[in-house]
Amino acid sequence: MTSSSDCADVLIVGCGAAGLSLALRLADVARVVALAKGPLHEGSTYYAQGGVSAVLDAEDSLESHVEDTLIAGAGLCHADAVRLTVEHGPAAIRWLSERGVPFTMEPTTEGGNDYHLHREGGHSHRRIVHAADATGRAIQTTLEQRAREHPNIALHDHYSVVDLIVSRKLGLKGNRCLGAYVLNRDSGRVEVIAARFVVLATGGASRVYLYSSNPDGSTGDGIAMAWRAGCRVANMEFMQFHPTCLYHPQAKSFLISEAVRGEGGVLLLPDGSRFMQNFDPRQELAPRDIVARAIDHEMKRLGAECLYLDISHKPADFIRSHFPNIDAKCREYGFDMTEEPLPVVPAAHYTCGGVLSDLAGRSDVEGLYAIGEVAFTGLHGANRMASNSLLECLVFAAAASADIRAQLAGAPSPPALPEWDESRVTDSDEEVVVAHNWQELRRFMWDYVGIVRTDKRLQRAQHRAEMLLREIDEYYGNFRIDNDLIELRNLALVADLIIRSASERKESRGLHYTLDYPTANDASPPRDTILVPDNFAGKEWRPQWGKPA
Repeated sequence: MTSSSDCADVLIVGCGAAGLSLALRLADVARVVALAKGPLHEGSTYYAQGGVSAVLDAEDSLESHVEDTLIAGAGLCHADAVRLTVEHGPAAIRWLSERGVPFTMEPTTEGGNDYHLHREGGHSHRRIVHAADATGRAIQTTLEQRAREHPNIALHDHYSVVDLIVSRKLGLKGNRCLGAYVLNRDSGRVEVIAARFVVLATGGASRVYLYSSNPDGSTGDGIAMAWRAGCRVANMEFMQFHPTCLYHPQAKSFLISEAVRGEGGVLLLPDGSRFMQNFDPRQELAPRDIVARAIDHEMKRLGAECLYLDISHKPADFIRSHFPNIDAKCREYGFDMTEEPLPVVPAAHYTCGGVLSDLAGRSDVEGLYAIGEVAFTGLHGANRMASNSLLECLVFAAAASADIRAQLAGAPSPPALPEWDESRVTDSDEEVVVAHNWQELRRFMWDYVGIVRTDKRLQRAQHRAEMLLREIDEYYGNFRIDNDLIELRNLALVADLIIRSASERKESRGLHYTLDYPTANDASPPRDTILVPDNFAGKEWRPQWGKPA
């Protein structure tokens, strides 16, 4: 492991599509250390089913992809970020294919093979490149294998980053990121890693909610660390709920891909009748916020525990060939999607806001980058369109790589960094406090800051968040840390940022829907919600951002 006395060129926190693709793009010129909080594959990328959106069909166009993204983003997308991402989509797919990602192909009329393309909600054309119905797993395992083979990439799993080290905290001039304190979960020791550049690729914060489609590690770590380091965050009120998580006590967070609806799946009430036509003319292919809100409305109206997704009207061979992994997993839980509807509920799925970063991935703190779901680039606006997330990871990893490469030769080496001080803490004999606070946090966020909000619910949530933050801060200052405490501390801070952002938006737009302001405020131009920390670093270093389109 690289330490403060042995500086890495680039420290990457997170080993999903964003982190690993960046590592591979930098490894020929830099020594890269990449950290995973749990097992290397245990992030959101691995569980992504649908695919990657890119314009690869002759009947499709870049302009169409841009327009679809802008429509889904409900007026808050940044046109420069959208265009950058869409224009680099085909190259990102080629880059993955060259590294061996086994995308699903189909024969062409000319006798060759080409990418098989799905269509998903919000897209006007088929443009979802996929590897059957386990695209994320194919990307993750391929990139991980390539990274393990490269001598300049050091991969370490079971490392939780406690906090970033910035020069201002050490009393030095400027505010550059110098490295990080990291908890070695195997030894229980906090180590120091120094680096010329630090990149947050930590994913989102959907585990702040009681029900989520994300793996357990999606606890907003990067957002919380960046905020504490002096970075602004934006649009945290826009938390995307996936409409269709399998409803089963043992299924935990198993997602039924949007591609099932793209291939003809329909949503049903418990009596077997369809209902999406009452909410949007696009019906099941409406953007996710509309579909999730419609399901939530009908469940509350009927007092139903779940609704149903049905594709059994399609031939069984078609279903099994298109969705082999979903079909197999559903069978494990006693459901046959070729013969019956699947019970589904919405679940927190994607964080559209995050750490403010520019088109090169740079944050407010010099030398600190944020890419992928942890970042706010302006791409997603008020609602992420299906399968633009993996695309964002790949495109912004390439952009950050180019920016870091251009600066690498002149980047300063960090000074000697202080070791982690545990001289005034003890081992906790009250672990129940962490478990209790974890459950309380996720419950009140689900109840008060979920798919449908009100001012009163947000006020209740804010009161509880403030009490939890005080209690967690006291606990953190007195006891030796572990991964559960690190995650709880980060989740509580992110919950506070979500609540504050939601409270500032006095309208309903995209993923933020409030009964007190049920329509969009069209009297003034749409605006981003930007929160500024007390220790904002922008006076010395402020990348420029565009404005919503």
